[in-house]
Formats: sequence, C-alpha cells, structure tokens
Amino acid sequence: MRIPGRSAAALAALVSTAALAALSGCTVEPAGAGGGHHLPVRIELPSSRSPTVTRSAESGGTAGSGGRSAPTPSTGPAPRVLWSPGDSGTGVRELQARLRQVDWLLDGPTGTYDDLTERAVSGFQGKRGLPRTGELDTVTWRRLLGMTHRPGRWELYLMGGQPADAPDTRCLTGRVLCISKTSRTLRWMVDGRTLETMSVRFGSQYTPTREGVFRVYWKSRHHVSTLYDSPMPYALFFSGGQAVHYSYDFAARGYAGGSHGCVNVRDEAAIAALFAQVRVGDRVVVHR
Repeated sequence: MRIPGRSAAALAALVSTAALAALSGCTVEPAGAGGGHHLPVRIELPSSRSPTVTRSAESGGTAGSGGRSAPTPSTGPAPRVLWSPGDSGTGVRELQARLRQVDWLLDGPTGTYDDLTERAVSGFQGKRGLPRTGELDTVTWRRLLGMTHRPGRWELYLMGGQPADAPDTRCLTGRVLCISKTSRTLRWMVDGRTLETMSVRFGSQYTPTREGVFRVYWKSRHHVSTLYDSPMPYALFFSGGQAVHYSYDFAARGYAGGSHGCVNVRDEAAIAALFAQVRVGDRVVVHR
C-alpha cells in the first residue's frame, strides 16, 4: 500500500527514527498533511522488565535472597520508671493523692511507696490496658494526670506528714512542746533544738484548741475521757481538759475528723516516746 506524498525511502526513514525514539522513551510526532494535525506515532517494543522483587511479610526479608532476612523493627524503649516500691518523698505523696481521687487507693497519702500503693498502681494500669508492673512509669503517670486534678495541701497531708514551719520565738528556750496550727505539727524542743516532729490534729470549729503558753500539769498514760467516754492514751494535760494524746480516730481517718479541743497525735510510737521524755512543768506553746 502506498502513502500519498511519501516515497518508500522516506517511509523507511520515518519508521527507523520512530523506533530509535521509542527506545529512548520518547515519541515522535511527524509533520504531515491533514490541516496541520500532528498524529503521534507510537511503536510498542517487547517488555524487558526484570522480575519483581517481593518482601516476605513475616520475616521482613527479600524473596530469593538465600534465606537472609532484614532485622525486625524495634518497638522502642520501655517507658522510664519514676517511682517504685520502697521510694518515698513528695512525688510519691502526690501519686497517692491522685490515686485516691480515682478510688484506687483508700489509705494515705503517706509519702512512702508501700504494698498498697503498688497494688493500686497495678490495678490502675490493668484497667487501662497497660502492663501491670506496679511501678509508676511515664506512660502511667501521664494517664493518671489526665484523669485527676492537682491535689491541694489538705489532700496531700490527709494523714499527716506535712513539713513543720519555723518554730515560734517563744519555743527557743527551755523544754517546750511547740505546736503549730498552720503546719499542723508538734515539735519537741530543748534549748532551741528540735528533737522530734510529729503530725497533730486539733479541735473542731465548735470545740477549738486553745492558743497561748501553758504548762504540762498532769500526765496520764491510760486515760479515758469522763466527758466523752473515749480513750486518751499518753495524755499530757496542759489546759483544763485539753491534752496532747494519741488518737485512734486520727490514726484511722486522718484530718477527715477532729478532736473536742485536744491535740491529737496519730503516731503511737512517737507519742509513747514523747510521753516518756516530757515532765510535769514543761511548757506548751500553741500558736498559729
């Protein structure tokens, strides 16, 4: 078949040029008659692609690589542990206060990472699909922070243990029970030196603990209140019926309760040691 306006030699040259262009990935658009339209001429060549390389979904290796496989991607480092059993301090106290807010811990805060705290952390982790390590790591801590509010001083020291403030100037000489209502602490001081500090609780709004300077006038180891029919062990009386003494209720409920005017101590060992040292006539200073 003849193509008008084209000689056999010209047609052969055109086909040869198109074939070379196809080999280089280009197309040729020959100029021709027909109103100036360019009709692309495309020549398909046999495919010479290399075999497709596939990766094994299980091994991460490459098919046909002689059994060799790429290393499995790392899952990343374990979260950093912030606190664990045996630790203590203000951070542990805040952890315990926040666990109380979400009802995973009923006791405390004590400031010591004990077995109850470990079980509470483990339970919190398991409920949220985290590894139940019982240790407080960064992931668990962020989760707990998102569910709780920053605990106030009352929440942090519900069971006592708050730091004592500076002693009143009236406590700096002699033998003194220096009692602060602000920090809710009792300092046992001798000649300006603090020998012992313990948490204390005071009277309620309607039965307040009196403030001022007093003296211990009576010691009663196994005292029972005749007015309220309640035990007052290790009682150190300083003003009428008000005394410094051990309180079972304070030990059990912390600052959720209050006294009828006495200064309650929750640490029985501490008040027992104090009772043995204090003498009748020693001063008692109760201050703000």
